[in-house]
Amino acid sequence: MAEPEYVAINRKTWTRSNAEYTDARARDAWTQKEITWGVFRVPEREIGILPGVDGKDVVELGCGTAYVGAWLKKRGARRVVGVDITPAQLETARRMNEEFAMGLEFLEENAEQTSLPDAAFDLVVSEFGASIWCDPRLWIAEAARLLRPGGELVFMRGSTVLILCSPDEGQAAAQLLRPQRSLYRLDWTDDDPAIEFHPPVSDLFRILRSNGFELVDFVELYAPDDAVDHEYYTHVSAEWAKKWPNEEMWRARKRA
Repeated sequence: MAEPEYVAINRKTWTRSNAEYTDARARDAWTQKEITWGVFRVPEREIGILPGVDGKDVVELGCGTAYVGAWLKKRGARRVVGVDITPAQLETARRMNEEFAMGLEFLEENAEQTSLPDAAFDLVVSEFGASIWCDPRLWIAEAARLLRPGGELVFMRGSTVLILCSPDEGQAAAQLLRPQRSLYRLDWTDDDPAIEFHPPVSDLFRILRSNGFELVDFVELYAPDDAVDHEYYTHVSAEWAKKWPNEEMWRARKRA
């Protein structure tokens, strides 16, 4: 299948991001002792969204520099495969994998259609990877194909309220700036063009159900009380995210 036009646009965005930020942060992320989530690094121990991974096979869709995969391997995952479209991100991931001898595997492929076999994994995970940069009608169907019956999908994305309060340029505001009706694809056309996908909660719930998933958990994330603005991701302030959820995490199980 030919690449959709947004793949090349997003690959360019993440090549630049890797040069500016993610490559430099990769080592710290790989050595992090505790799993945290999102812009303001909310601890997993406070959320409890992850299933047990000991002895399980995991695939990360849109893995970037693969620190999430590394965290899961340290938690006992048997096999971890990272899939990403951006060579620069994967180069960083492979360098970290070699340095720390974690045994992760990597594929440079579109998470909407991989070459991985059917029913090969127990867990699919995406932290701001496929979860926002790929079409959910495609990547969630791919996640379902990759999972064994009873396998689980865990992903993070920006919250619906964050998207509704986000201008085309600048930080999230304290009022609604775009309609929720017909919300699905966002074409950011500022100095750093990118294409994201953000169907509202009800639409995403229907996509999950149509692909054989049942919802296990759903958590909205706020910035911790002591959070400060992120040094790189400036689309949302800490003060905003202390009042409204800036991210949400989903956990779904493939029906047996």
